[in-house]
Amino acid sequence: MRVFMLSKALVVGAYQRKLEAIAACPEVDLTVAVPPDWRDARGVISLERAYLRGYQLVVTPIRFNGHFHWHYYPQLGRVMLAARPDLVHVDEEPYNLATWHALRWARRAGARVVVFSWQNLLRRYPWPFAAFERQVLREARALMAGNQDAAGVWRAKGYAGPIPVIPQFGVDPELFSPRPAPGRRLPGFVIGFAGRLVPEKGVDLLLRAAARLPAPALEQLQVRLIGAGPERGRLLALAEALGLGGRVRAESVASLHMPAQLQALDCLVLPSRGRSNWKEQFGRVLIEAMACGVPVVGSTCGELPNVIGPAGLVFPENDVAALADHLGALWQDPGLRADLAARGRARVLAHYTQQQVARATVAVWRSVAEAPAQVSRQAARPADTL
Repeated sequence: MRVFMLSKALVVGAYQRKLEAIAACPEVDLTVAVPPDWRDARGVISLERAYLRGYQLVVTPIRFNGHFHWHYYPQLGRVMLAARPDLVHVDEEPYNLATWHALRWARRAGARVVVFSWQNLLRRYPWPFAAFERQVLREARALMAGNQDAAGVWRAKGYAGPIPVIPQFGVDPELFSPRPAPGRRLPGFVIGFAGRLVPEKGVDLLLRAAARLPAPALEQLQVRLIGAGPERGRLLALAEALGLGGRVRAESVASLHMPAQLQALDCLVLPSRGRSNWKEQFGRVLIEAMACGVPVVGSTCGELPNVIGPAGLVFPENDVAALADHLGALWQDPGLRADLAARGRARVLAHYTQQQVARATVAVWRSVAEAPAQVSRQAARPADTL
């Protein structure tokens, strides 16, 4: 089975481990197309070449870089047809130009199409995005959803084909692993956040909650903000105003250095808050921290409680007092930290490794490749533009 995958997410080197796991399946001949870089709120994310065994990585130019709905790959037809795929996998939303463009070239190549979606809000799109979406829903052989809400969205929009719920990426449990004894974390009580520094990630809530810790905890406190984004300056100013200025540090870290950064934490917090046009779709940093044996705390935003399950602490969105209570409990109780660390690691090994995600993805591809040709188009009801 010759598979052509298109994914801007795979500029991140750590994510490429999934590709090696997929390529290890003897039935799969894998070609992956990525842009040279991608631009978002964090800035320019340049392609990292980290895990490249067993498959072909093709770098192809991107147009309208940074525009989630409008970007596309002007040379995609040439690179896709050269791969002669049986199946094309598109890591883009069904309403995006890049997905519709890839669908047209896949049709010319005679390949079946699978689309991956994170979209967990039922939204209406204007032309031409509604038209892109209708055609993708008619022709995609399967929609892989990154969370349960996304599966519900596409059913509500009339998609009748398979919608398996599979995370886009897992973690490598050997790379993301607990720091071996007698290794020590940083001195003191170290709280971490990793992700985009934007309002919806709720980092201001974390700072306000940390400032409520009792004086003995504040004397030991360090807060590490790992990431970049437009809120960086405002957050550091807030830390100063709360009396935490010397205890808060913000820095960007390459994806391949994340395991060591996470291992240095006593807990990781993802305090996201929903918006009318956004809620958490997964919270990948949670499973990375859990794999490293780091206790996690997350809000009730979107998919976060489902990812954490019984392996961490959850607090209501925007509830600073509840988050402060969780942080205080973790500071006071090393036994609780150890218990959550063990449960988190076990949950990742049971559900979220790259090998498990790779096997589930290949199983979807296999089912699509083996399905009868006459069911290649799925019906979409008129409500599919809601």
